[in-house]
Amino acid sequence: MGCGKDFDTGNCVCDILKEIVDAQNDVVENQCDTSCERSINDLLGETDNGNGLDTVPVILYCKDSCKPFKGFGAHPDDIGDVKASFYFRVKRVMDDCCAVVELLRDPGDNDENPKDPVDQDTKPLRATGICMTVDLNCFCHITCLPAVSAFN
Repeated sequence: MGCGKDFDTGNCVCDILKEIVDAQNDVVENQCDTSCERSINDLLGETDNGNGLDTVPVILYCKDSCKPFKGFGAHPDDIGDVKASFYFRVKRVMDDCCAVVELLRDPGDNDENPKDPVDQDTKPLRATGICMTVDLNCFCHITCLPAVSAFN
């Protein structure tokens, strides 16, 4: 059984990410709620914090190690500048539970390879244009951060 409202793929992380993508697409083209439910509600403006928000940043945890997943990539305009991040914006989730995620980073963060999520500057998190495809079946846990405006 899935754990999202609108999807039941049998994979909890997949279901939540599909729901996040749907909510994000509603606002951007291209009381003890769980962190993800609260972030989705904020994104959709169902709470007082919804104005101008377009992204639910997520941290994914690898199934075998239960450690936070760190993605690496380079922007096509600067292939020599590889960056890493523990924070992602979900761009698309396919029916087979593969997803395209985009690295989120603070543009002023000079640590291109943080060792831990708490070592990475997160204010403000911005879209990088660095995307990768991941298999959501490799993850056992997801943490959603409060919704942000990653495109301003």
